[in-house]
Amino acid sequence: MSEIKKQWYVVRAIGGKENKVKEYIEAEIRHNHLEDYISQVLIPTEKVYTIRNGKKVSKEKVSYPGYVLIEAAFVGQIPIIIRNTPNVLGFLGDTKEDSRKMIATPLRPQEVARILGRVDELSTMEEESETPFCVGETVKVTDGPFSSFQGTIETVDNERKKLTVSVKIFGRKTPMELSFTQVEKE
Repeated sequence: MSEIKKQWYVVRAIGGKENKVKEYIEAEIRHNHLEDYISQVLIPTEKVYTIRNGKKVSKEKVSYPGYVLIEAAFVGQIPIIIRNTPNVLGFLGDTKEDSRKMIATPLRPQEVARILGRVDELSTMEEESETPFCVGETVKVTDGPFSSFQGTIETVDNERKKLTVSVKIFGRKTPMELSFTQVEKE
């Protein structure tokens, strides 16, 4: 038996329902034994870092909201099964005539390489390892009881993301331990 030629297609989904669409399609693949025809269902995501209560929190964010990528061979009933999946609006690039004929336009190889390359790059990308602060630098305190005070960095602890900052209070230098998020560069 010859190898089935698969191409990448973009399925338009209701925004915020990308994971449900992926689950439904994967369930259809298992139920109808379509593993030979549909090899991957992918939702491109990226890690987004935010700071909450002084702590860095990472969260997965969908890179292309409303879109799901599928690597499949569109033969027989496969386009119909995907199009009739709950929360699916159709295929990217569909016209009314295409949707009646069940035609879908595949992505060009360079588009696939760009999207998948970006997904791989984002998934392997780690936090920046460079030190944002150095000893002797002047910073402004942005959080805590001494906000808006200026000080000089005495020590930097990269592992704990903490600084010892010397701040002048009533004419005397007072060392304070602050997190990276509590100060900004002058």
